[in-house]
Amino acid sequence: MADETVNYTGDNIKTLEWNEHIRKRAGMYIGRLGNGDNPGDGIYVLLKEVIDNSIDEFTMGYGKAINITIEGKEVTVRDFGRGIPLDKVVDVVSKLNTGGKFDDAAFKKSVGLNGVGTKAVNALSSSFRVESFRDGKVSFASFSRGELLGSGMDDTKEKNGTLTRFTPDDEMFGDFAYNMEYVISMVKNYAYLKKGLTLNVNGTAYSSKNGLLDLINDSMSEQPIYPPVHLEGDDIEIVLTHGNSYGENIVSFVNGQNTRDGGTHLAAFREAIAKTIKEFFKKDYAPEDIRQGIVGAISIQIQEPHFESQTKIKLGSTYMWEKTVKNDDGSLSTDRGPTIRSFVNDFIKTNLDNYLHMHKDVAAAMQDKIIASEQERKEISGIQKKTKERNKRTNVYNKKLRDCKVHYNDRLPAGKQELAEQTSIFITEGDSASGTITKARNAETQAVFSLRGKPINCYKESRKKVAENEELSLLIAALGVEDDMADLRYNNIIVATDADDDGMHIRMLVVTFLLKYYPDLVRRGHVHILQTPLFRVRNKKETRYCYSIEEKEAAIKALKTGVEITRFKGLGEISFEEFKNFIGEDIRLDLVQLSDEESIAELMEFYMGDNTIDRQNFIRQNLRSEEELEDVNI
Repeated sequence: MADETVNYTGDNIKTLEWNEHIRKRAGMYIGRLGNGDNPGDGIYVLLKEVIDNSIDEFTMGYGKAINITIEGKEVTVRDFGRGIPLDKVVDVVSKLNTGGKFDDAAFKKSVGLNGVGTKAVNALSSSFRVESFRDGKVSFASFSRGELLGSGMDDTKEKNGTLTRFTPDDEMFGDFAYNMEYVISMVKNYAYLKKGLTLNVNGTAYSSKNGLLDLINDSMSEQPIYPPVHLEGDDIEIVLTHGNSYGENIVSFVNGQNTRDGGTHLAAFREAIAKTIKEFFKKDYAPEDIRQGIVGAISIQIQEPHFESQTKIKLGSTYMWEKTVKNDDGSLSTDRGPTIRSFVNDFIKTNLDNYLHMHKDVAAAMQDKIIASEQERKEISGIQKKTKERNKRTNVYNKKLRDCKVHYNDRLPAGKQELAEQTSIFITEGDSASGTITKARNAETQAVFSLRGKPINCYKESRKKVAENEELSLLIAALGVEDDMADLRYNNIIVATDADDDGMHIRMLVVTFLLKYYPDLVRRGHVHILQTPLFRVRNKKETRYCYSIEEKEAAIKALKTGVEITRFKGLGEISFEEFKNFIGEDIRLDLVQLSDEESIAELMEFYMGDNTIDRQNFIRQNLRSEEELEDVNI
C-alpha cells in the first residue's frame, strides 16, 4: 500500500556533480573501499587505474619504463609515454566519459575504455596532481577530492610522459596502509605480461624475458610433473603443466589486466584443454580428471573488452572485437570478429596437439597424471554417493545447513542478480553458536552450516577416509563444489569459531581441508575468518565492542567511570541482537590468503603436522595467552 505521507515532487530530484557521485557511490567505480588489508581493496584499484594508463602507452609503443613510488600514503606514478595532450589535462582527469581510448586510432587493445579510471582516483583522493610532459612543455593540474585547486602550463626539460601523484582520502578509506606484497604482486603480473617493460617500485626493478612462462616458473611451489608447455600466438599466450596438488590453479589476463574471477576466456581455456587432450589420447577422459592438479595461465588481447564491473576482474566479452559500421544505405550494423571461445579453442587445438605430438615424454607424463586422477575420483565418487544416500535417509543434511534464499547457481528472480556476490555461508561449530548466527543473519543472503565437534585433520588422512567423513562430505555438498568449483553456491565462505583454543583448532582444521582439496577457493579470495569481539566495554551511556586488548584498554580510558567489562569466550555467549552488528554491514573478515610463492604442503606441515619447536615458538610469539585475555582490570 502506498505511503501517502511521502510527497514526491521535483524537489526530490537531485543532480550530483561528477565527483560527488563517485564519492557517494564508490562501490560502482572501485568495487569496495577497505583499508588495504585485502588485495581487492579500493586503494589498490586506484593504483591499478593509474598504472593501466601507463601500460596502455607501452602497449602502443611508447615508453619502456614506469616508475612507481609509495611513501606512506602518497603514491607517484611516472611513465615515459606520449603524455596527455596539453590542452586536455584537466578534462581527462575530471570529466566523466572523456578520454583517448574511445578512439581505436590512439589506443588499441587497451584495459581502460570507459573514461572513468583516473576520475575515480581524483574524486577519491584528498590530494591529486597530474603533470603531462610534451615536447618541452608541461601542463599540470591539482585537485582535492575532485575539486580543481589550480592548473597551468610551463616550460620543462623533462622527458615526454605523465606523472600522477595522489593520496587516497582517509575520509573514504579510513586508517589505510598499502601492503607492499600486494603492490609487488600486481607489478610482477604487469611485467610477465609486457615483455620489454621495466617497472620500478621504490627503486627495485621488475621485468620479464619469457612472459607467462616466467610467471608459472616463479610461482610454482612444487616440482611440476613435466616442464611447462608454453605456447604463443597473435593476441594469445598460454602456459600449462600439472602438479600433484588438488584443484586447479589457473590465472587469466585480458590486455594485461588480471581477471581474478576469470570470464569467457578462462572458460574457453578450460574447455579447450579438456577437449584437445581427450582428442589427442583418443580417450573419453572426464574434464575434471584432465584438469585435476593443473597449473596454468592464459593471456589474450582483444579490442574494447567488456568487463562485468568497473574493477575489471571478470571478462564478459563474447567476441575478440566488435565495431559499428555504416552501410551503403546509411544504416548501421555491427561487425564482429571470432568469438573468444572459438579463437581460444582453435589456437589450443592446433598448437597443443602439435606440441604433444612433438614431445612424447610430456604426453606420457600428462596421461599418467590423468589416469591416476581418474582412478582416485572413481573410488572417491562411490564413497561420496553412499554417504550422500545415507545422509538423505537420515535427513542429516537439512539439520546441518540452514540455507539462504539466494546463491550462485540458482536462477535468481529478476532484479536480484546483484545479490549473488553478497551470498555467504558461515561454518560454525555447536548448536549454541549456530543458533545465534541463524537468528542474527540476513536469511536472504547468509547461510549457516553447523559442524558437530572437530572435523578430522585432513593433512594426515587419506583422500578415501576424508570422503567417508560425514561432516566434510556434507560441507562440500553445501558449498556445491563436488564436481566443479565453478558451481560454488556462495561468494564468501566464512569460518566462524569461538575465540579460544578449541575454536582456533577447529578453524585450522577447516582451513586445512579447504587448502588441501579445494585450494582455488582460497586462491580466488572466497575464504574468510570471522572476527568477533573479545570484549564488551560499557557504562550507562555507551557500549563499545573491542576486538583486541588494545581496543579494550582504549575503550576503558574513553568511557572512564562506571565501566562494566564482559569477556566473550564463545559465539553462543553473544545475544543474537548484538550479533547482528557483527555480521551486518560492518562485518570484520580476515581473508585467508595464499601467495604464489607459498607451498601448501609446507604450510600444512608447519601448522598441522607433528609438533615442532618452530611451531611452538610461533604460537608463543603471535597468540595472546588466555591469562592475558582474562586480565580485565581497570
